[in-house]
Amino acid sequence: MSNYVPPFTITNIMLDKISSIMKKIGKLDNYKDLDKMPLLRRNNRIKSIHSSLAIEANSLSYEEVKDIINGKLVIGPKKEIQEVENAYNAYTKIPELNPYSIDDLKYIHGIMTYLTVKDAGKYRLGSEGVFDESGNCIHICPPASEVNRLMKSLFKWLKENENKIHPLILSSIFHYEFVFIHPFSDGNGRTARLWQNVILTNWEEIFLYVPIESAIKKYQNEYYKAINNCNLKGDSTEFIEFMLRMIDEILDSLVLGVNIELNHMNTYVKKLLDVMEENVFYTTNDLMKLLNMKSRVAFRENYLIPATKNGLIKMVYPDNPTNKNQRYYKC
Repeated sequence: MSNYVPPFTITNIMLDKISSIMKKIGKLDNYKDLDKMPLLRRNNRIKSIHSSLAIEANSLSYEEVKDIINGKLVIGPKKEIQEVENAYNAYTKIPELNPYSIDDLKYIHGIMTYLTVKDAGKYRLGSEGVFDESGNCIHICPPASEVNRLMKSLFKWLKENENKIHPLILSSIFHYEFVFIHPFSDGNGRTARLWQNVILTNWEEIFLYVPIESAIKKYQNEYYKAINNCNLKGDSTEFIEFMLRMIDEILDSLVLGVNIELNHMNTYVKKLLDVMEENVFYTTNDLMKLLNMKSRVAFRENYLIPATKNGLIKMVYPDNPTNKNQRYYKC
């Protein structure tokens, strides 16, 4: 098993999807203002968390997940609220993680399942199976005694093929093989989806902002069907094709979101930024005068609020937006 090679076949579907994905990544790379869209990035992170947890039957809504992450009080099952807090903490760690480190994977699983499972961050000791919605066992996982060896083999293969197999395919194979091994007693699906993001982000930073999980949630039945079919066939080809479709589709949404943000910035916010100088503090009246505007409502809705929400300008007193001495400055 030390030289284990996960079985799969490169298909025309994969090649077509990779070509499409690369073109969309190219479009996003051309948007140098993407880093200036913290609201878009944060909302995508929330989508990732909500969708990945919802796949695992967490009942909290998107708005409830958003409120928990924003520190607001939410009434709901204690375990599910803890799952949201755990997932948020885990996803913020993605840029720090080594995609080829088993220790890092155990560490992130420990964060993901903190206070919700007894053996957080530790491989399972008992037998496990995967069941469908009707309670039928669709996959008997490898024995617990084999987990450590299988995981070492998987990570060895992953590292050895870092520069040989395209990251989009490599990360999808890892996702499937990880779910097949099922190394933990709980939280395997959440961890597999997050780790695919870790691998992809290590390749292209843009994937830190791509909520692949929301596409998987949309096609959840197909997700499980692809996994089950691959289990029966003994290779991950169908699952790789499925994941490439998910990534390709969600990138369409991200390109659209960036276009909307940029168009809004180009018509209003960019004009505001153009009249502001670095290291100068402005009142609302100062900015309206510079823009030759008379309507305070129009100024706030079209210029001030979008600029502050996207982190392009900041308030001197952010905890007290209506402070009579409030000033704004360019970031």
